[in-house]
Amino acid sequence: VSYNVYGDPNGLERPWSLSPVPVLLSAEDWTPIRNGLAQRARLLAALLADLYGPQRSLRDGSIPPELVLANPRFLRACHGQSVPRGAWLPLYAADLVRAEDGSFRVLEDRTQVPSGAGYALENRIVISSVLPEAFRECNVERLALFFRALRSSLHGLAPHNRDNPRIVVLTPGPYNATYFEQAYLAQYLGYTLANGGDLTVRDDRVFLKTLGGLQPVDVILRRVNDDYCDPLELRPESVLGVPGLVHAARMGNVAIASPLGTGMLQTPALLPYLPKLCKQLLGEELKLHAVRSFWCGDPKAFSESERYFPDAIVKATFAERFVEPVHTAQLTSEERATLLAQIRARPRDYVIQEHVAPSNTPAIDDGNLTARALVLRCFAVSGGGEYVVMPGGLARVASGAEGTEISMQLGAGSKDVWVLSNEPVSNFSLLPAGNQGVELSRGGSDLPSRAADNLYWLGRYAERAEDVARLARVVCTRMADLAGQRDLESSSEFVALLRALTMQTDLASALPLPSDLKPSLQQAEEQLLSAVFDTQRVGTLAAVIRATLRTGRLVRDRISTDTWRVLALLDEDLSAAEKLATPERLAHLGELLNNVVKSLAAFSGLVMESMTRGQAWRFLDMGKRLERALTLVTLLRSTLTRGCGREGPLLEAILEIADSSMTYRRRYLATLEVAPVVDLLLTDETNPRSVIFQFDALTKHLAALPPRGKTGVRSAEQRTAIGALNALELAEVAELCAPDSTASRPRLDALLQDLIARIPALSDALSDSYLNHATVSRHLKQDEASERRTFTFGGDDP
Repeated sequence: VSYNVYGDPNGLERPWSLSPVPVLLSAEDWTPIRNGLAQRARLLAALLADLYGPQRSLRDGSIPPELVLANPRFLRACHGQSVPRGAWLPLYAADLVRAEDGSFRVLEDRTQVPSGAGYALENRIVISSVLPEAFRECNVERLALFFRALRSSLHGLAPHNRDNPRIVVLTPGPYNATYFEQAYLAQYLGYTLANGGDLTVRDDRVFLKTLGGLQPVDVILRRVNDDYCDPLELRPESVLGVPGLVHAARMGNVAIASPLGTGMLQTPALLPYLPKLCKQLLGEELKLHAVRSFWCGDPKAFSESERYFPDAIVKATFAERFVEPVHTAQLTSEERATLLAQIRARPRDYVIQEHVAPSNTPAIDDGNLTARALVLRCFAVSGGGEYVVMPGGLARVASGAEGTEISMQLGAGSKDVWVLSNEPVSNFSLLPAGNQGVELSRGGSDLPSRAADNLYWLGRYAERAEDVARLARVVCTRMADLAGQRDLESSSEFVALLRALTMQTDLASALPLPSDLKPSLQQAEEQLLSAVFDTQRVGTLAAVIRATLRTGRLVRDRISTDTWRVLALLDEDLSAAEKLATPERLAHLGELLNNVVKSLAAFSGLVMESMTRGQAWRFLDMGKRLERALTLVTLLRSTLTRGCGREGPLLEAILEIADSSMTYRRRYLATLEVAPVVDLLLTDETNPRSVIFQFDALTKHLAALPPRGKTGVRSAEQRTAIGALNALELAEVAELCAPDSTASRPRLDALLQDLIARIPALSDALSDSYLNHATVSRHLKQDEASERRTFTFGGDDP
C-alpha cells in the first residue's frame, strides 16, 4: 500500500503508514456523527441543485454572490444541466475534529472527488487480520454494507443498460497521490480503471477503447478534478480528461459521479452560511456544525474574527489562490501583523477559522504508546433518497507530538476506526460467497488499448532489464578475472562483450559496429558502471529498471500483489546500490546483478504461471518475446560477425548470457564452435531462448488478436513476423557462419541486420493496429468541415 508524494527524496511511492491501535467509537458517540453526516450530505446536494439551477439562495442573499460567481470551481458550462436521478452528491466526505467539549466539528467538506474510502477499507482488512480476536469480541460494525450501497448507487445512475451498466473509474494516472487507492477500489468493486486516453466521445456518447473496439460507458466514477475533465469546455490545457464529456453528460448519455461542478462547495467560506441554508432548504436545524469560520469579505464577520486571530487558521477563500493554511499562533508578532495587513487589503480572498486543537489518540512510537493528534475523515454515499454513512472511516494521526497540520503529504499516519455496535453486526461481504452459484465463463472484460500498450511495454522493459543484467554480469565476472592491463589486451572475449554491452545500453542495434579499440582497465570499469548506473542514457540498467517500475505502476490494477512485490524489491536493490560510492559499487556490482536477474526471473515466472491466457497476458508476452529477439540478435551481431583469435571463451560467454550453456553441453559436450552456437540461439525451435522461438510465439499471438481491417488478409504485423520466421527457417547455418578472408561473417551479419530492421517494424505495425491512442474527437455534432482535432493522452496529477 502506498501514497505518492511529489519531491520525496526517498522516492515517489511512500509506504502507507498504519498504526496497529485502532480508534474506538462507541455507538453513542457514533450516532450523532452518522445522523449529522447524512443530513449535511442532503443539505449540500440540495445546495448544488439550487446553485446549478434556479439559484434562489443567491437571489435571496443567503449566500454572497462572490462565493459562487467568482469561484473558479463554479463551472458555467454545467449550469442548467440535469443529473441522473437528481443525485447531485452521490459521494460525500467530511474531515472531523473532536473539540474540548467532546463534540465533533467539521473542518472541511469534501464534495468533489473525496479520497480515502479505499484506504479505510485496506486498513480494516489489515487490522482485522492482525487483531482477529479483538475485532470479533468488540462487535465492530462492518464496512462492506457501505461499499454495497456505493455500487448500488452507481448502478442506479446508469442512463442506459441499467441491468448491467459499464462503469469505469476515471483516474488522473499513476502519479496522482492516491493512485493506489484508485486501482484498489477498481479491483474491489469490479470496475475498469481508465484514464482520459482510454475514453472517447462519439455521437454524444462516451466509449471505452478496447482491443475489440469501442464499448459504451454508462457511469464514470471520477477521481479527476472538475475542470480537468473536458479540455473542450473546461480547462483547455488538460490532458487528463475526455474531450466532449460535458456535452455527453448534458445530453444525459453518461452519468458522472460526482457530477461536474461539485468542487465549488469545497470552499471554507461557505461554512458559516450552512446553518441558515439548512433551515431554508431542508426545514431542519443543522446537526453537525463546522468549526467557527469567518469569511473576511463580510465586514461584520471579519470584525468578529479579529478576536480569534492570535490563535486561528487562515485559509484561502478558493484553494487556487494559495494552498497551505497558516496557523497564526506559530507566527511572530511582526508576521501576524503583515498577514493581517494582507487580509485587510484583500479581505474577500481569506477565511479565518477558530483553531480547535484536535483530540489525541494512542499511537505506538518506538515501542511505546504515546499521544498523537487525530483528524477523522468520514464518508457517506447516496442510496435511495437517503445517505448511507460508512461506520468508521479514515483516521489520520500527526507524525509527531507537536503536529498541528495533519496531512499525508507531510508524513501523517493512519488508523482503522472501529464503531462498536450494541447489536449483532452484519457479516455481509462483497467478496463472493463460497456457496453462491455463478455462471461459468472463460472470458474476461475487454482490455482497454491503453492497458494493452502498457502491458506490452512492461514486457519489453522487464526483458530488456534482464538481458542487460545478464550481459553486465558476464562482463563483471570476466573483469574480476583480469589481473591487469596485459590480461585485458590478451583476452579474446572481453572487448567484444564490452562492445555488446555498450551497443545494448546505447540502443544502437542497427548502427555500424564500433572499432575494436582496446580500453584501459580503468576505462573498462567506467564503461561497465556507466552501463549499469548512468541514468542519463535511456538504455542503461538503472534507466530500464526505472522504466519497468514506471510502466508497472500504470497497470497496478492488472498485476498480482506478488508480482508488484517483485518489482518493488527490484527498486529497493537498485536504490541501495545507487547510494554507494563508486569503489563500493564495483565491489557490490556482482551481487546487485545477481539479485536483478533473480527478481526478473521471478517476475517472468509469475507472469507465465499466474496470468490467465487472455489479451493482457498476450500483450505482455509479445513485448517480452519481441525484446528478447532484439537483444539476442544484437548480442550475436556485436560478438560473432567479426572474427577473433580464440573464439572459445567468447562462445562460452554468449551461451552463459543466453542461459543456454547446459543445453549446449548436453548436445555437444565440450566442443565449442560458432555454427552450433548460432544454431542453438538463432534457429533452434526447441530452445525457448532462441530467436526463432520468439518469432514463432509472436506469430501465434498475432493470429489470436482481434482482427483489424479486411478478414482473410494478413495484417502488416503478421506479414512482418512471418517474413522473419521464414528467413530463420530457411537459413543455412553452416553458410552463415563461414568466415571470409578477413575472418568476418558477412552473411550472418546481413541476416542479423535484416532481423534488426524487422523487429521495430513489427512493433510499429502492432502499435498502429492496436495501441495507438491518438484519435480524432467530434464535438457537439459540428459539421465535418469545422470539426476540431483533439488528441487525448494519459496524464499526471493536476
